[in-house]
Amino acid sequence: MTKSICTILLALFFIACSKDSSETDPTPIPDEKMYFPPITGSSWETKSITELKWNQNAVQPLLDYLELKNSKSFIILVNGRIVLENYFNKHTATTNWYWASAGKTLTSTMTGIAQQEGLLNINNKVSDYIGTGWTSETLAQENQITCKNLLSMTSGLDDGTDDVDTEDLIYKADAGKRWAYHNVYVKLQDVVAKASKQTWENYFNNKLRNKIGMDGNWVQLGVNSVYTSTTRSMARFGLLMLNNGKWENETILNEAYFNEATSTSQNINLGYGYLWWLNGKTSYHLPQSQLVFQGSIISTGPNDMFMALGKNDQKIYVVPSKKMVVIRMGDAADNVNLALSDFDKTLWEKINALYQ
Repeated sequence: MTKSICTILLALFFIACSKDSSETDPTPIPDEKMYFPPITGSSWETKSITELKWNQNAVQPLLDYLELKNSKSFIILVNGRIVLENYFNKHTATTNWYWASAGKTLTSTMTGIAQQEGLLNINNKVSDYIGTGWTSETLAQENQITCKNLLSMTSGLDDGTDDVDTEDLIYKADAGKRWAYHNVYVKLQDVVAKASKQTWENYFNNKLRNKIGMDGNWVQLGVNSVYTSTTRSMARFGLLMLNNGKWENETILNEAYFNEATSTSQNINLGYGYLWWLNGKTSYHLPQSQLVFQGSIISTGPNDMFMALGKNDQKIYVVPSKKMVVIRMGDAADNVNLALSDFDKTLWEKINALYQ
């Protein structure tokens, strides 16, 4: 199926599901100190469905649906404690799996860390860090593109191809004037490496991975730098974001940047921050589309939810109102292998059944 046909089918679905607006967000969890698992080892506190006064009868239908939809792993954290942790189809707690585009949020986070260390400024042009000639645009056009444009998907580069070789980065619009989902964001990894005078992976490991006890590594797949890890490592990152960039009492990412990253980053796609998707906005765009869709991206999901979404349904959902992180790894839930599909809508109907 061609990209254009997939986009049309996906667009039709989201037009339909945006009409099913979720009127109320989940009831907040009672105040409880946020828990952070030890940096090393496998111990991790749990919280039972009974302790939360959730609906035990809704658990098995959720797990059945996840298994049916080609999931490999699923975790729900509340206040940092594991409520559900399940593995399917021979996947285990120690098996690595790719994050796909959900890993874009790691790049966003590292860019923020480099900025708070004074190594870069996201308002500066990309060429200040990696030199000129990294696109096929004129120098004047290229110099319009800032790091913030890459974070917000507003580079103005043609999204007709996902390739990021110089000859493929072609002018489509002035930077900041057009939102288009594009792999050019990966140039931020070069920016961070140049600014920090370290390799991207070393800087990432020293400033993020090792500080919160993640495992995993970066793998080069074509033009993409893709992160692979265990499911619990993805959950650790989600927990860091739930706590506004702090791990216990240590600030990993400062709150000012965190707030920018998880808020609307431009006035074109209201459902997009700095490589994070944002639920509950009045309208949104989808990848490979210039159409504006009214309503929330996931109509059944909480309005305050922000999301890392990757190909074949890799998911990090962060819900501040519920103090909840939800992780899903696996193969594509359906035949359409895009980051957003009707899987999200149905999955949240089943998660909602746990506590509504």
